[in-house]
Amino acid sequence: MKMIRAIIRPNKEEKVVEHLEKEGFISLTKMNVFGRGKQKGIRVGTVCYDELPKVMLMLVVEDADVPKALNVIQNSARTGNIGDGKIFVTDVSEAYTVRTGESGL
Repeated sequence: MKMIRAIIRPNKEEKVVEHLEKEGFISLTKMNVFGRGKQKGIRVGTVCYDELPKVMLMLVVEDADVPKALNVIQNSARTGNIGDGKIFVTDVSEAYTVRTGESGL
């Protein structure tokens, strides 16, 4: 299993989630976050914004589904501009349902 953490523009959240659902990725967690990338924020006139609002989507998928999920996220979130976001993929060794104690997805 893999954990996918996608940090995307807030205005792309609805589109990304909708497309993930259409492709069968129903379970996910969403969080509003603030951060910055390589560009260290943005400057508008004399005002500098060090951290920008983003949305982090987290989902756990089977290893074989990672390429499909990444493709959906990238194609749905991409504008082609700096600040589109970042996706991190990490291993998940175990997952359990709190209510039942059942392991797996």
